[in-house]
Amino acid sequence: MADDPQRNFRSAYYEKVGFRGVEEKKSLEILLKDNPLDLEKLSTFSQRFPLPSMYRIHVWKVLLGVLPPHSDSHALVAGYRKEQYQDILEALEVMRYTNASTPSTHVYLRMFQLENQVLPRCSETSTPDEENEDFLSISRAMEEIVDDPVDCYWLIKSFVNQFHTKFGDSVPHLPKSLEHYLSQEEPRLLNHLKSCGALAQLPYSIWFRRCFAGCLPESSLQRVWDKVISGSCKILVFVALEILLSYKIMLMGITRPGGVVRFLCNIPQENTDAIVTKAIDSWHKYCGTPMHAV
Repeated sequence: MADDPQRNFRSAYYEKVGFRGVEEKKSLEILLKDNPLDLEKLSTFSQRFPLPSMYRIHVWKVLLGVLPPHSDSHALVAGYRKEQYQDILEALEVMRYTNASTPSTHVYLRMFQLENQVLPRCSETSTPDEENEDFLSISRAMEEIVDDPVDCYWLIKSFVNQFHTKFGDSVPHLPKSLEHYLSQEEPRLLNHLKSCGALAQLPYSIWFRRCFAGCLPESSLQRVWDKVISGSCKILVFVALEILLSYKIMLMGITRPGGVVRFLCNIPQENTDAIVTKAIDSWHKYCGTPMHAV
């Protein structure tokens, strides 16, 4: 869509008087009326703008393939998803992998393992390995965002599968990318992290494998996941970058790598919305802003 001066003026006016997002919400509502839904346009919208909370879960389900692009099939497919969820749940109960007291996140893990034919023996289910801990962290975060357990399971499963399929090869390179951008923004902090031995020990698994689940509160996390689900893992680098920049004075005063890691694994929760906003701005600055097509 070519730039519309009148639309740009309205957007600037709405933002000035405190109604940022009014035009974007209308644009998304237009996109959601398409049948079939245009996944490319929905992805572009999600990359460029924050998703309104009332539409977020629906857009996630469409982009992750939980629901098909054809809107008239949504009710039918949702019914199939619910039936499949119940069948898997009952199978696990019959095999005594789960019961009424099993935490829901562990139920989701066993369901995921059963569907992927990697369900361990009952005698081997005591301690989750690192990959399972990643799944459980993402599950705990998703459970705070999504109320319905059926939707929650399908979103967790689809999020994890898409992330591994799309970004599995990119994730090992994200720490080097973070180092590059930190050298551009704050070389003194980078040198400090290197000299005290902390750079190699930063909590990369929480940041880049768990997509900040367990690090950011859900109100901030869902804005990061908007970008991941719509096709960017690079946003994770910029969230990590802004965390480091936001606490650079604190970090410069810590000389032991263990102290740096402990602080970064337990960052203050009251400033995270501002950190995510800055991260998205930096991501757009370095990686460009996708054209908004409606």
